[in-house]
Amino acid sequence: MKESTTSVGRSIKVGVITDQTGPLSFMGIANANVAKMVIDDINAKGGLLGREIDLYLEDSATTDSVAEAKATKLVQQDQVDLIFGGIYSSTRQAIKGPAVVNGKKLYIYPEQYEGQECDPLIFCTGPGPAQQVEPLIPWLMQQTGAKKFYLPSADYIWPHVMNEKVRQVVTANGGAIVGEEYFPLDHTDYGETVEKITSSGAEVVFNTIVPPGLAPFLEQLYNSGFTKRGGHLACTYFEENILDLLPAAHVNGLYGCLDYYQGVSDPFSKELLARYDRLYPGSSKFTAGSACSGLYRGIRLWEAAVKEAGSLKQENVIEALDHAKIAEGPGGPAEMVPGQHHVRMNMYIAQANNGAFKVVKSLGVIDPKECMQGTK
Repeated sequence: MKESTTSVGRSIKVGVITDQTGPLSFMGIANANVAKMVIDDINAKGGLLGREIDLYLEDSATTDSVAEAKATKLVQQDQVDLIFGGIYSSTRQAIKGPAVVNGKKLYIYPEQYEGQECDPLIFCTGPGPAQQVEPLIPWLMQQTGAKKFYLPSADYIWPHVMNEKVRQVVTANGGAIVGEEYFPLDHTDYGETVEKITSSGAEVVFNTIVPPGLAPFLEQLYNSGFTKRGGHLACTYFEENILDLLPAAHVNGLYGCLDYYQGVSDPFSKELLARYDRLYPGSSKFTAGSACSGLYRGIRLWEAAVKEAGSLKQENVIEALDHAKIAEGPGGPAEMVPGQHHVRMNMYIAQANNGAFKVVKSLGVIDPKECMQGTK
């Protein structure tokens, strides 16, 4: 890494923490690829403010204590200008301690999540519940006639908060939650739960179980004949990387709602995907559920903010980032909603069929409806 005695000529240091090993590595490797692709592109065009960007890429190993240690290293040892990364919400919280609370660094979290993150130093560039649950559930109930929902869930912050929103939207639309359960992330025996789903008469399983417990749950649910009997699956983080890990039959018909799918066909999204696939062929695909779209968007919004600020001073960058916009991105243009630190963006409902997602409804631009920050 470059060293410089003067702050004027120094490189810009960008820290990225992502799960390159462990159960989420199939997502984390894709995030690392996106960070390299976008930062290489910025550097190839002369960098930012005439300076090169140095990428400090750290592996959080799908372990929150590791993520916390890497955030500490990036802040204290590497003295990065800002940090991106994290997939699980618990990882965001692990990074937040050393990066934001202690380190007072700008932190951009790229994953779709449960919402409610409200800190002057944190910006979120993936969708939240108002952009996923609020449009998906009424549409699903209308399309299928389903009223009874079962919520099998991983036991951490994202599912608990998401399920509150699901309950609120389902009941507001005349439906009912007939079961809600929480399991450790590595739980694998869902026999009892599948029996409860069957006996409850649930018509929709709204899943927030995550890897590594995901595959055994879906296999056991499929073997019970749930979908054969006309049951429906919904999961807001499901995307092409995860489809590849599972037998197509286990997830056929599953509905998701994200800011981007590979089937989104605007010219920029198609070209971006083609470019990514050329650079990084293989199993770690460019997808939305694993934060690739949010990371791309986050780096580009930060780039726009630095250019507008004409400075790397954190308070100036934050002021510009508060209303930053990009005209093109995966799934379409995007902009920060001033005061909310969350992004207004296009959203899509898609359905899994034979191992691929087909967009069944383009929802257009949806607001995040997140908390307003205090005075800047």
